[in-house]
Amino acid sequence: MTTTPEAIPTATPPHPARMRFLVGGGLLLAAIVYLILTTAAGSSTYYYTIAELRARGGSAVGEPVRISGAVLGDSIVYDANTLELRFTTVNIPGEQSEIDARGGLAAVLHAATTDPRAVQLPVVYHGPRPDLLRHEAQAILTGQLGADGVFHADELLLKCPTRYEQQLPQQSAAR
Repeated sequence: MTTTPEAIPTATPPHPARMRFLVGGGLLLAAIVYLILTTAAGSSTYYYTIAELRARGGSAVGEPVRISGAVLGDSIVYDANTLELRFTTVNIPGEQSEIDARGGLAAVLHAATTDPRAVQLPVVYHGPRPDLLRHEAQAILTGQLGADGVFHADELLLKCPTRYEQQLPQQSAAR
C-alpha cells in the first residue's frame, strides 16, 4: 500500500491585479486627504477690525487676514501707470448687532469717517481702480499687514454708501 502525500494547505498569494488595485486605491485616498488638508489650511484667514489688527502689533505682520473699514475719500491716490492704489481706511464695528445699534451701516460709515480719533490703517492695492471706491465706502480687504504698518491688500471688495442713503436721507441731501 502506497501512501500519497496529503495536500498541505498553503496560503495563496493575492493576485497581482488585486494588489495593484489596493495600492492604487490607497494612493488615491492619500492624495485626496492631502489636497483637502492643504486647501483648508491655505484658505483660512482671520477676520479682524482695524482696531483689533492694530492692537495685535508686530504679531500680525505677514499673517493672512481679512479686515473691513470705511474709506477716507481724501486719501485716495491712484497711479494708472503702475496700477497702484493707496487709501486709508478707518475702523468700523465688526459685529452686525453693533452696526444696527448705531443706526445701520450708512450711519456707521459716516461716523467713522468724521471721527478724528478713529483708528486708521493705510492700504496699498495693485490692480484697476474700482468704480465704487469713494468716500465712506465700506472696504473689505484680504491681505497682510506689512512691517511698515501698511496693509497690503490682495483682494478688495467695496460696498457703495449710496446703497444705504435711503437710511439717511439728510446725508445724501448734503452732498
